[in-house]
Amino acid sequence: MTNDERSPNAQMTQTHGERLHDDSSFVIPSSLDIRHSSSPAGLIANAAKLASLIQEIESAERVAIDTEADSLHSYREKLCLIQISVPAGVTDVGNSDALRDYIVDPLSPVDLTSLRRTLETREIVLHSADYDLRMLRLGLNFVARRIFDTVIAARLLSFREFSLAALLKRYFGLELPKGSQKANWAQRPLPVRMAEYAINDVHYLLPLAEKLEMELDRYGRQDWLRQSCERAIEQAAITRVRDQDELWRIRGAGSLHGRAAAVLRSLWQWREREAETADRPPFHILQNEDLVNAAISFVSGSVPHYKHFSLRRRQAFCEAAQTALQLPESEWPVSLRRFGTRPTSETVRRTQELRRRRDKSAQELGLEPSFIAPRSALEAIAAERARAAALLVPWQRELLGIQQS
Repeated sequence: MTNDERSPNAQMTQTHGERLHDDSSFVIPSSLDIRHSSSPAGLIANAAKLASLIQEIESAERVAIDTEADSLHSYREKLCLIQISVPAGVTDVGNSDALRDYIVDPLSPVDLTSLRRTLETREIVLHSADYDLRMLRLGLNFVARRIFDTVIAARLLSFREFSLAALLKRYFGLELPKGSQKANWAQRPLPVRMAEYAINDVHYLLPLAEKLEMELDRYGRQDWLRQSCERAIEQAAITRVRDQDELWRIRGAGSLHGRAAAVLRSLWQWREREAETADRPPFHILQNEDLVNAAISFVSGSVPHYKHFSLRRRQAFCEAAQTALQLPESEWPVSLRRFGTRPTSETVRRTQELRRRRDKSAQELGLEPSFIAPRSALEAIAAERARAAALLVPWQRELLGIQQS
């Protein structure tokens, strides 16, 4: 649905060439009828505008948040936008003043500590919360206390399609415009079309949460949502740590052994240095598949050629390979061998019993079996029952017939 003359935004259409300036406020009074807004707007990037936003957040019990980052455009991913939707003091979401949408610029020099503290006291509505919570932790040191994840809610209602687009189509008959998914969100000034895309991702979350909440009440699954959202907060707060010595083992590395593995490791290390220096994602320098094929080529005696390499980059690339080719066998990477313990017949029996209970509950409730418990969780619990509390929340354990400890 496009804007018509009845919408105030229809009279303020901008061309895609116009951009947003940091010194203007970004407030779009909006309704569910406004989905393709081209209103002139800017980013919240100064203390005065931020203070005004915080006042609005403090008057609301819950706010919706979405984030954008630049993982496709920089070596170290950073939080680039925080989209926030707040109620405007009325309960009718069809009213044009019912929701107010903002974009905060975390790349500006403004101190966002006050925003973080205010958000920590509110319930946050998100769609697929894990990524956004991790980015907010990275950019704001923010750890949520209460969230409403619309994906979890939709899955608890037995929906098989739970993307934001699918949910908005289901409840509001709306189709989100596509585009900007791979945009560079660190770009400043921010193009209007990108701001529109960013706002669309947050604007509907509050009314969507209300719809989902009513259905969850009907099925008596509100407490299930609370449990799952609390676990989502816990999981997002965990720092994921990988063995730095094994990061070079990219897809396809398992097929390489000995000298070829040594060359791949060296080329991967070279690519990391190049990517960090250029502040670009490693795949901008060379794709993983090309990296594996290059290692094979060097070992076979041929030198791969890439037209996009500068003379300096090509020289460093070849030097990295030659250094690895000259390593003694004692310094080649050791092939990883994963020795698994064969489960006992009793463990197999317990796994099958847990799977039977899970599938029975899934069929009765219309839930996806893997949403109740993935296979890996069933196998781990069958081997060590004490792991159930760490792997599953209470409602999941209850459906599996696992006694609360």
